[in-house]
Amino acid sequence: MLLLAMVGMSACVVVHTPAVPSNETPTPGFSETKVQVEKMTAALAERDRRLACVQSPAVMEYTAGDQHVKAKEEIVAKRPGNLRVEAMSPFGVALLLAAQGTDLAIFEPGQNRFMRGQANADTLYKYVRIPMAPTDAVGLLMGLAPPAFALGNSADSVSNDGAMLVATFGNAASGTHALGFSGGNLAMVRDTGADGRINYEVRYSDYHDIGGVMFPYVIDASFPAAGSHVTFRYLRPIVNGIIPDSTFVLTPAPGATLMNLSFEEGGAFSNES
Repeated sequence: MLLLAMVGMSACVVVHTPAVPSNETPTPGFSETKVQVEKMTAALAERDRRLACVQSPAVMEYTAGDQHVKAKEEIVAKRPGNLRVEAMSPFGVALLLAAQGTDLAIFEPGQNRFMRGQANADTLYKYVRIPMAPTDAVGLLMGLAPPAFALGNSADSVSNDGAMLVATFGNAASGTHALGFSGGNLAMVRDTGADGRINYEVRYSDYHDIGGVMFPYVIDASFPAAGSHVTFRYLRPIVNGIIPDSTFVLTPAPGATLMNLSFEEGGAFSNES
């Protein structure tokens, strides 16, 4: 996604796998609270239906192992899985990433290197330690509940995490999905595996009303199993603007080195035939 951090990243990443937070406490009056949660998930589903795309300059901060990068970016995300990220450096564009349909392309102007691969979670994980398919990454950047979180289902449990109301779906044997709400807005999504370890947790904050759609200006995402963490702070987001499909298509510059995003033994790029 995301990503000046791609440049010079070490293949060795320290992996942290914390367990599910233990400071959540069941709420009294579960039935009444469950009705409240159902109203908020219904409102969230309606917001999801109204939100089609976003484009904005942003400040991105990324860490993975001993890597730490902070950069200005231009982000364009359009449902269901179209994504374009321009990472800036003091000298101009440092990196371009675009995903559309099944294709993902990355261009590094400084190296005149053009890479292409499948738009899937495996590609993003290997390249930037973000284990998400572009469709899920678009949802992350737009403050949406992931597709796997069935908003029409009733919560299996409800708990408090400080001022946040947390609705949990599923059970420990099969893994859980959790939605956190604060002030009526989506404040957190968390996916936990059957082993009790968190696959990812995303926090949303600093909501603003943009054309009648509440939108978070701050997105903070942790991927414990991958050992990575990324924060976005939007500066001037535009929602539901007109974005042509050509925005998400990259073509090689003249004389560019062409490479694919499949990885050979040892983690090196393989040359594109």
